Amino acid sequence: MRRMYICLCNAVTDHDIRRAVADGTRSFAELQGRTGCSDCCGTCESEARACFDRAVGQTALLPLPAVPA
Repeated sequence: MRRMYICLCNAVTDHDIRRAVADGTRSFAELQGRTGCSDCCGTCESEARACFDRAVGQTALLPLPAVPA
């Protein structure tokens, strides 16, 4: 799968954003802290937020793992 750079200033790709969400990032501010995405010039913020929102939405659709009783 090809990666698309979302934040050129900090070399953050769409894959990096999806991975951060998969690893538990649940707010855009947390994403910025973990990746540096959109904390420099801000040009990428709208695309970064859209990518983040899609990733969170896709994560919400995944089945929950079984919890042992």
